[in-house]
Amino acid sequence: MNYTQKLHTTDKKQETAVLVALATSKQSIEKTKEYLDELAFLAETSGVKTLHRFTQKLDKPDSRTFVGKGKLEEITAFVKDKAVDMVIFDDDLSPSQVRNLETELQCKILDRSLLILNIFSIRAQTSQAKTQVELAQYQYLLPRLTRMWSHLSKQKGGIGMRGPGEKELETDRRIVRDKISLLRDKLDKIEKQGFTQRKSRDKMVRVALVGYTNVGKSTLMRLVSKTDVFAENKLFATVDSTVRKVVFNQIPFLLTDTVGFIRKLPTTLVESFKSTLDEIREADLLLHVVDASHSSYEEQIDIVNTTLAEIAAADKPTILVFNKIDLLAASSGTNGHLEEDEQDTYNVEHQEGHMSLEGLKDSVMNHHATDTVFISAEKGLNMDALRELLLEKVSQIHYTIFPNYLKDQVFSGENGQ
Repeated sequence: MNYTQKLHTTDKKQETAVLVALATSKQSIEKTKEYLDELAFLAETSGVKTLHRFTQKLDKPDSRTFVGKGKLEEITAFVKDKAVDMVIFDDDLSPSQVRNLETELQCKILDRSLLILNIFSIRAQTSQAKTQVELAQYQYLLPRLTRMWSHLSKQKGGIGMRGPGEKELETDRRIVRDKISLLRDKLDKIEKQGFTQRKSRDKMVRVALVGYTNVGKSTLMRLVSKTDVFAENKLFATVDSTVRKVVFNQIPFLLTDTVGFIRKLPTTLVESFKSTLDEIREADLLLHVVDASHSSYEEQIDIVNTTLAEIAAADKPTILVFNKIDLLAASSGTNGHLEEDEQDTYNVEHQEGHMSLEGLKDSVMNHHATDTVFISAEKGLNMDALRELLLEKVSQIHYTIFPNYLKDQVFSGENGQ
């Protein structure tokens, strides 16, 4: 078990939490509530039950306890009355804020980054992903050692234990720094192996699925590649990169499912997952998958684009794939697949609170110049249009690499594997 004592345990009693967020001059109360919905989903993914949500309007977080004195008293009363196991904050906390909050609330204190790190530690399956997550955890831990147990080999108490003294604290810091150095060396070796593997497939077109977490990338991967790929309605269902060979009309390419991005993704994770993100950096084409049913899909697109820019992958050819259109509208009267001549006449009756498909198309076409397609991977809606566009883009890249490869046979037969 890693130093952060995983929240997802085998105990019969499910851990409970309350969530806390601030509405500031830069963040409206409506947006704060939306972010708390995402935080609750993160908690659920970790196996934690949310009992209550607290919000407060402040110009900026209180330097001592994040929230104001009155709100802290309100949270404390609820925590004691309900015997809440932990309080989760939607923003990162400083080490001093964590110490002060632990003193006041007498329970586990988690911030958004630690919660995400916990989910990654649960989800990681391969040696590479486990090493990346462990490195990120130790990097997160180092400045917060004053509240942790003195030796990492001792798991008693888990999150929230205090250091026993300055001498022990310095010893622990050396232990953590040494551990970080060892993990970096291990990760370097894994990355060199991964680079060699990627070089061996350099001559094949590489397509990477990117997008906000839980937008349906893994479901789409499974549908396009016709292989079993783990997909679940939880945040960060995919942590490890998955690569599958796909053939459309005798044109082979590699399709990679990558880790989802999220608002305020911990910088330690971005740094640690450098080698996994190399799959995106080295791809020839990106399929940027978007949850069409999400009210803040534009913000999610911006978050993904910002992260792509941070890893030097923003200028790659991209197909924007709006997924989950079945949640935008009832699909009665269709056979589950929209033919090209039916798309314009597909008059949908959108569900309450959601934009219609036509409204979404109009909005997207006015704001995004990139190639765009609207699908439902779960229901198989409009997949032919995606395959056709994907084949067109992959073929263009493929024939740049192999100018004479089966050129006369490309568009013969049916589109598909």
